[in-house]
Amino acid sequence: MSEIALTLNTPRTSGTTGARRTRRSGQIPGVIYGHGLEATAFSVDARDLRSAFTTDAGQNALLNVTLNGSSHLAVAKEVQHHPVRHTVTHIDLLIVNRDEEITAEVPINIVGEAQAVSRGDGRVEQQIFTVTLRAVPASIPNSIEVDVTDLVIHGTIKVDDLQLPKGVKVEADPEVIVVIGAPPKVVRTPQEGETAEVSS
Repeated sequence: MSEIALTLNTPRTSGTTGARRTRRSGQIPGVIYGHGLEATAFSVDARDLRSAFTTDAGQNALLNVTLNGSSHLAVAKEVQHHPVRHTVTHIDLLIVNRDEEITAEVPINIVGEAQAVSRGDGRVEQQIFTVTLRAVPASIPNSIEVDVTDLVIHGTIKVDDLQLPKGVKVEADPEVIVVIGAPPKVVRTPQEGETAEVSS
């Protein structure tokens, strides 16, 4: 995972009123802490933060932040969004070391075509869309791909079946189903006076 440079501005006016003023000026308020650094309030340019989060890594981007002349490696610990506009309203950053393990929630993407499922009029149903991984920061993948090429009807792909990069561990029940080859829907012919019922 590549590192993205980001400059944090201090000092920042604290409190609800100060946060609103910060956002009106095109900045996003936040707090950074970890590895002996006392929690420090900052603001960051909203466009720069949006650019940092629009890479393939999304909000799991590894950030090389500059704070009061010092550089730190950090990750987003908590990101708050506006309930309607979905823009970032506040961010907590956690300082990390390159050689320490961290956890991150990454998306699961389906690849391939389950032809056996399609030929049987079934459907591929994804049950979970993210998974929590543990690894050193540089080893956290942007996403996990699940190949459904060999999936059959009633077949499943579980967390334990995920192909993970070297050094990456999953923090989830290995028996949790990620993808299932669902059988075709069965339409029951209605009797007189009944309406059609569809079951799967």
